[in-house]
Amino acid sequence: MLALRLTPRTLPLRRLPILLQTRTRHDDNRSRDPQIGLTTPVPSDAPDVRSTSPFYFEAGWAGWAKRPTRPFPPPFFSPPSGSFSDPLSTHNRAQDRRPKVNGQMIRGVTNGDDALLASPSLVGVNDGVGAWGQKERGCAPLWSRLIMHFWAIAAEGDEYGGGKSEPDPVKYLDEAYNHTKEALSEPNEWLGTTTACSALLHYTEDGDAKPIALITQLGDSKCLVVRATAPDAEHRSEIIFGTEEQWHYFDCPRQLGTNSPDEPLVNAVLSKIEIQEDDIVLAMSDGVTDNLWEEEIADTAVDTLKAWRDGDKGKLDEGMRHVAQEIVLAARKIAEDPFAASPFMERGVDEGLAIEGEMGTIKGESSERIGDWKHTTHSDQDETLDTGPQ
Repeated sequence: MLALRLTPRTLPLRRLPILLQTRTRHDDNRSRDPQIGLTTPVPSDAPDVRSTSPFYFEAGWAGWAKRPTRPFPPPFFSPPSGSFSDPLSTHNRAQDRRPKVNGQMIRGVTNGDDALLASPSLVGVNDGVGAWGQKERGCAPLWSRLIMHFWAIAAEGDEYGGGKSEPDPVKYLDEAYNHTKEALSEPNEWLGTTTACSALLHYTEDGDAKPIALITQLGDSKCLVVRATAPDAEHRSEIIFGTEEQWHYFDCPRQLGTNSPDEPLVNAVLSKIEIQEDDIVLAMSDGVTDNLWEEEIADTAVDTLKAWRDGDKGKLDEGMRHVAQEIVLAARKIAEDPFAASPFMERGVDEGLAIEGEMGTIKGESSERIGDWKHTTHSDQDETLDTGPQ
């Protein structure tokens, strides 16, 4: 692992770590293995917008939802052709089954009700509120995914600050929210709400460039910045930063969408965190943090990445993907144990509720993302969450 500093364009890439994960309850009819990946898809015809930052994220993700993700409703998703005997034009349209809005492929991926996104400069997790699935025209996954999509588009449109000013992720989120409300109004009205959490990579220009993470929080998803400690330290990992959960009351987080009083410009919290090369950035929905304490998450991330590197098992982004998978599996293990203590159970007891261990499983999808970031010159920057409609 190289020390972090600005280097001439002629030097090779430097690496840093970032990841993403998601977890949800077990369904006996589906695979026990989390779905995993390295980066989220980007349209082939999308403009190549790159941040001026000399740093970038390298990401891996893992996801497991308690129930299969439903296809998005029309006009955002077109079902496949029913037969090869259908007219050729219909068959051709069926080849691209990825959801679209305004003629563009929707960025990110969907896991249950959650949406995840991984790009070289922006990573994020939106946790859709699953209760909307019981309502007529309720579709929380569409809300979480569209807000994530438009959030990424807004950041790209501003060139992540463009070198002229510091990026404004809260403004990007507000633009995304307004575009989503417009897209999901009549005649294509669908109901839903979602939390929002992201980390945008930027840098300081005071002397040598130093990386900073602009972390945006609205609701009860969480972003952690984790750092490995020295071998002789008392603890294996150190939590450099963690976002604070935002609640209206117990188990009702702040959220964006139908009938919600919350607004990005009023309720979103932006934190500017100085980070170092080799730090691990994790963004996750509450399905992870309801079942694992922060110290467990941090230790799992650091230990898994160290074992991957010591074993020389492959590229760093593949290591980050493995870290994401291990945290998902750890969270799912607690969620499926009716006798296990969990942070959610502990909070319920604090609220005076009579709860047993299995209450830690009542949360829906959980998404976590860890990021690995690389240090590079801008001209070399070329690389960068569970699956549902993609």
